[in-house]
Amino acid sequence: MQTRIAAQVSAATDSVPWYVWSCLLAVISSVVGGAWDISWHESIGRDSFWTTPHILIQLCGIVSGLSCGYLILSTTFQKNSPVRAHSISMWGFRGPMGAFLCAWGGVCMITSAPFDDWWHSAYGLDVKILSPPHVLLALGMTGIRFGTVVMIVSEMNRAVGEYRARLEHLLFFAFIFLFGMTIGIAQEYTFRFFMHGATFYFVAALIAPILLAAIAAATQHPWAATITTAMYTATHLAFTWILPLFPAEPKLGPVYQKITHLIPPDFPLLLIVPAIVFDLVRRRIGGWNRWAQAGALGTAFLASFIAVQWPFADFLMSPASRNWIFATGDIPYFAGPRSPWMRNVFLSTEPTVTAFWVRMGIALVAAAIMTELGARWGDWMRRVRR
Repeated sequence: MQTRIAAQVSAATDSVPWYVWSCLLAVISSVVGGAWDISWHESIGRDSFWTTPHILIQLCGIVSGLSCGYLILSTTFQKNSPVRAHSISMWGFRGPMGAFLCAWGGVCMITSAPFDDWWHSAYGLDVKILSPPHVLLALGMTGIRFGTVVMIVSEMNRAVGEYRARLEHLLFFAFIFLFGMTIGIAQEYTFRFFMHGATFYFVAALIAPILLAAIAAATQHPWAATITTAMYTATHLAFTWILPLFPAEPKLGPVYQKITHLIPPDFPLLLIVPAIVFDLVRRRIGGWNRWAQAGALGTAFLASFIAVQWPFADFLMSPASRNWIFATGDIPYFAGPRSPWMRNVFLSTEPTVTAFWVRMGIALVAAAIMTELGARWGDWMRRVRR
């Protein structure tokens, strides 16, 4: 009875700290700016640094850096700061662990801006997504997203009742941006013309199971993986369907495609199906040892993902998918007539059938290992209090 009363009092009096909202706002700014910027480059080309997408991306570093910088300084120098009791000490400063991660991420992001501008001036357009300034930017964005997650879990692990439930929902929301960041970094290996190659499934095994296992272990919600993946998929679809509503035309050559609107991101991977399977399987094997669970969950993930994504890739290559829903007819202006986007053929990433099955076997092992790493990461998040 007393526990229930305490939980009700906590739910009525506790509110999500301002710095969590500030960092979430910063992350959302970078997500919108990042998706818009990629679309801008595929539709218009390289433009001035002072485009709206670039400003939104850099606002993430500025807002999170200033917010967490202020939080760290106020916690350090105000001895009666309410945050001080659940802070850590680093280099003589005090603050929540997540605040230090976000502040570091903000510094990386802000530093990457002049570096990227100089890089383009010196070397022209990027041939690869992961150029050195983009790597620095990605590290900063990842630091802020991870730091925001850490701030939420530290607050959640000290909360009870309805307040804890609200923070758990907020954690699901924050975690989808780690999904997006991880999948975005691997974008060059997940185009639809790679979906009949083992490398594609190896990359998926590296990036998805660790996230599914982590959110499941951190919250212990029976549908944690499904909820988070569904939210990620819905967010991705929103960009896929909204961005083409805005007009655009190329400003750089050579121009191979007639562009009249912003090019949307590819249709999202069907990760929602293996996420559902993941949640269903894990509740039935709770009594197994850790590595047996990891092997079963990794196998369930990879098998269910192949089962849905492989035939779906055939559909994405067909004329039936060239509409506003699946958006496979929206091709970057720089894609030439012999590009995979135009030819709609699968590219082989393995030279022989033997190489294909060997890499598929490696993907299976990777799925199990990443599931175990994700579970350990989630266990760690469940213990975070500072």
